[in-house]
Amino acid sequence: MTAHHLDPDLVTLLVADAGTAPSMHNAQPWKFAFRSDDDSIELHGDPERAMPRTDPHHRALHIGCGAALFNLRVSAARNGFSARMELLPDDSEPWLLATVAFDAPGGEGHDLAALHDALRRRHTSRHPFSDEPVPDALLDGLRAAARLESCRLTVPSDWHVETLLALLRDAEHREDTDPLARAETAAWTTGAQGAAAARRDGVPASAFGPRSSGGPAPVRDFGRARPAADRGWAVFEKRPQLALLGTPGDTRANWLRAGQALERVLLQATADGLATSMTSQPLEWPELRWTVRDPVAALGHVQMVLRLGYGPGGTATPRRPVTDVLDIR
Repeated sequence: MTAHHLDPDLVTLLVADAGTAPSMHNAQPWKFAFRSDDDSIELHGDPERAMPRTDPHHRALHIGCGAALFNLRVSAARNGFSARMELLPDDSEPWLLATVAFDAPGGEGHDLAALHDALRRRHTSRHPFSDEPVPDALLDGLRAAARLESCRLTVPSDWHVETLLALLRDAEHREDTDPLARAETAAWTTGAQGAAAARRDGVPASAFGPRSSGGPAPVRDFGRARPAADRGWAVFEKRPQLALLGTPGDTRANWLRAGQALERVLLQATADGLATSMTSQPLEWPELRWTVRDPVAALGHVQMVLRLGYGPGGTATPRRPVTDVLDIR
């Protein structure tokens, strides 16, 4: 039995907060179900929002759902609850990714609640960052945030940053020459303001960021799929400050934990005044993914490449209404 009763209004609030999570191409591939008989919430993956070409094993889908699960935990803590979760509770239901029960506040409730203010301030920034280095103290805090979710965050050496940038360019080239990958990206982006206003998912042109006038940008260039979008030009940092998020294994449970760690790191970075972006392009091609890992770091399996720094915040992307993603049973 849970220690508190959840009413539908509170559940709606929790799910609205969960839905601010990042996901590949902002597909928001999650569904929630509230079971009023035991005051629990189920998190389901949405196969209709999967990307069969660039995410055939649903790794990115699980990571996005894991990020939403972490936001649910943050919102629960902010509203006086402790979230007790079970990952992949039923082998017969592969799209049931987690169940969450709610108790009285636990030991980490204050730390989670403190991140709530960053939920709606966290946006992916595809703009240039300054060359000001991120202090070691902040990086240590982000490493600790990842460890709290059983993951590891490492900062690659300068020579490996060059390797990562080369892999990013390689991945862009592969996508440019793959009609299925190009079509998948184009399906989740909008180039016209009217089209963007009509959608509640995907990446609108306002969030593409500027074109790079000084070589390849260290972010995914969605404008390659929508070249007609008016974006302007800018010079990006020559040596971006990157970080790698990894897990010891590469299972579905690892992916869900990576999503929670990713969101915890992003929210902490936002609270610390940092701008952030992510790229998974080199991870979407099996022949490139194994080279993303820094060979001098015992990282395991890389799940995301993050870019950190000081610069303009990102643009908010549309969100699906709670009525589309929540089923109250």
